[in-house]
Amino acid sequence: MLDLHLPLHTYRQSIESLTNKKDPETPLFRDFFRKIFDWCRASNLQGYAPICLGLEDFYTRRLYLRIQDCFGRPIASAPDAWFDVVERYSNDNNKTLKRTTKKSRCLNLGSYNYLGFAASDEYCTPRAIKSLKRFSPSTCSARVDGGTTTLHTELEECVASFVQKPAAIVFGMGYVTNSAILPVLVGKGGLIISDSLNHNSIVNGARGSGATIRVFQHNTPSHLEKVLREQIADGQPRTHRPWKKIIVVVEGIYSMEGELCKLPEIVAICKKYKAYVYLDEAHSIGAVGKSGRGVCELLGVDTADVDIMMGTFTKSFGSCGGYIAGSKELIQYLKYTCPAHLYATSISPPAAQQIISSIKVILGEDGTSRGAQKLARIRENSNFFRSELQKMGFEVLGDNDSPVMPIMLYNPAKIPAFSRECLKQNVAVVTVAFPATPLLLARARICISASHTKEDLVKALEVISRVGDLVGIKYFPAEPNKQQQEKGMIKVD
Repeated sequence: MLDLHLPLHTYRQSIESLTNKKDPETPLFRDFFRKIFDWCRASNLQGYAPICLGLEDFYTRRLYLRIQDCFGRPIASAPDAWFDVVERYSNDNNKTLKRTTKKSRCLNLGSYNYLGFAASDEYCTPRAIKSLKRFSPSTCSARVDGGTTTLHTELEECVASFVQKPAAIVFGMGYVTNSAILPVLVGKGGLIISDSLNHNSIVNGARGSGATIRVFQHNTPSHLEKVLREQIADGQPRTHRPWKKIIVVVEGIYSMEGELCKLPEIVAICKKYKAYVYLDEAHSIGAVGKSGRGVCELLGVDTADVDIMMGTFTKSFGSCGGYIAGSKELIQYLKYTCPAHLYATSISPPAAQQIISSIKVILGEDGTSRGAQKLARIRENSNFFRSELQKMGFEVLGDNDSPVMPIMLYNPAKIPAFSRECLKQNVAVVTVAFPATPLLLARARICISASHTKEDLVKALEVISRVGDLVGIKYFPAEPNKQQQEKGMIKVD
């Protein structure tokens, strides 16, 4: 704390010692007087409390506003392997950004277009356009009123069959699928045990349920078992009565880590302690598994052992919305009680048709082998790209077969350097910062698509390697190049 009764020269010296600068115009100095100015402004609210804090948060002012050009970049085309990025500029030190009429054609390494269905498709696009003409862009109604078309019924049957569950229900938004379903499934007297790195939609859904929430270490079945044993032994807070129900919530592929869930071990523990399993397959359904059916197929888990299967259509299927699949009794209960079904506008009919068509392509029901080829290509692309990044010396998170591969930057100051340099060389990447990740665990999240060609990936690797050297994020020694070894340029012990 600063003592305001000290002489001015002593006060200035204390600032210099904290900032290692001899310039009184420092962040600490400005923040101190900003509080005084804010206090003065507060007297002009005519009795009202501030409705919001505005942009006065320290992180927002000191970091985000200076690098916000790295986020929310407008695009002007479909999110295919290559897309058009609108160029922007700022005249006020990045506080506001203005669009130009110029566009840059960039390699897309940020979209969730895992199977390439987000762009024009020879099978899906004509059918989506036909449904648009027949049903219009929106039903303008909730499902229980006038918002259920024949497409919605067909979609639910198609999804249930695809994920190998008796029934399914679909919603117009993936985020809402988690945040609205969990409060319906469990409430006061129940227990939710959540992976520590679960998505924000799960976190908010759990908080809104009123249930007791406990967290286990990320993807650590042994700690999950420890938490389960302790909670079952203690029971509900204060009363110590048995829990009404226990739900363990995990993800198939963790979106910020690219890791596959250790589902077989988690399912075995949940069966042992009679806890329900809630599996979020937003990033895994359609992207992994021999026939694209997600982590259950990839890891050999019987879908009957997973009580609630959740997924979204915004990634592999090139559409929007989400689903819940489970027993017929569960789905019927959700249709009676879930606010996202009762009150929210139903999924857009063309979006529903896009999902149906893409599932048919994946399963080969379009009369071609394109679906199998897409699944093979995304697996090959993902494993090739991950291995090459690791050989270059980058710290890459995640597992093989996962199309999500975060490259660790760590230092927040490296976010703008990495993002801007890649964009200069026509490679569009997504950087992830606080609050999506801890402040000192910033990363660039690469998302690979089946629509990427080998030439696309080689170009991306060349650019990322150059930028990695420039920014200094190759935290491991690079592996020797095979051609250099053969020519004798590098000696290998």
